[in-house]
Amino acid sequence: MSISNLRRRLHHGDVDGRKNEHVDISSADALNEPLLGSSHGNGGSEVYGPRRQDLWDDDRKKEQLHWSFLFSNLIAQWAQWLANIIVGSGSIIGRLFPFSLDNQSNPVYLSPLQEERLNTLRRRLQIPFDGSRIEHQDALRQLWRLAYPTREIPPLKSELWKEMGWQGTDPSTDFRGGGLISLENIIFFARNYPKSFQMLLNKVQGQRSDWEYPFAVAGINISFMLIQMLDLQSTVPSSKSGIRFLELLGRDENAFDHLYCVAFRLLDAQWLVKRASYMEFNDVMKSTRTQLERELVLEDVLAVEDLPSYTMLDK
Repeated sequence: MSISNLRRRLHHGDVDGRKNEHVDISSADALNEPLLGSSHGNGGSEVYGPRRQDLWDDDRKKEQLHWSFLFSNLIAQWAQWLANIIVGSGSIIGRLFPFSLDNQSNPVYLSPLQEERLNTLRRRLQIPFDGSRIEHQDALRQLWRLAYPTREIPPLKSELWKEMGWQGTDPSTDFRGGGLISLENIIFFARNYPKSFQMLLNKVQGQRSDWEYPFAVAGINISFMLIQMLDLQSTVPSSKSGIRFLELLGRDENAFDHLYCVAFRLLDAQWLVKRASYMEFNDVMKSTRTQLERELVLEDVLAVEDLPSYTMLDK
């Protein structure tokens, strides 16, 4: 594909047709118990005696409720643990009783490690790209060095950025819906899977359309699609893909970034199979999401590397 064809871009609106949506993912409000006070009247012990007994009974009831709650919570966690074993691919019980994630209605319990990594990922989601911040500018320059190692880094506003698939001369205007994490994702792709990254960047494989998808902007769309697909803006993901992703995240703190690389490679493969042009980009994105959702819930997928589409990536 010639450089002239790569520069032929169609403009579109915000990522996935919407503005960046932020939800409050802070912890729930604490429950407050009413304070128990006592008023001392002239009756002295006649009034105080019954109240002390009432308070003693209340304390016993609270203690019983407390231990009942702990026991119930323990049973629920044990049931969840057993369900995970049953669903797991290596379980004999799972083969005898084919439970599915479709029927999972129990609450999702996170291990401390899963919770920590999920919170770290959520903090990344909340950072918008800010072209005035030096570290964000440096990240753009780093991406250019990874994409074109032998070429001089252009100014942050230059026609040369269009060659990478940005819509205009200023890449910072294309991050409206993706945030900083979309830039981090594409840098991760370039660092960890450089052969696949260069192949997709330069569109060197397959028969290409004259109206190709813009590489960098497609990357932003992929980040946004994964955030939605994995239900990462919910307090606890409840979709099948989101629940399985929590398991992958417990095994690999970079699971989201690796999944991004798989999604980008899969999108390009779907693009070639469909012989698509820019006007079919949304259809290709939808089919990419559908394929990822199918692969994520396969019984033998215990890590991102187990996804069938992962085999297409080349380091």
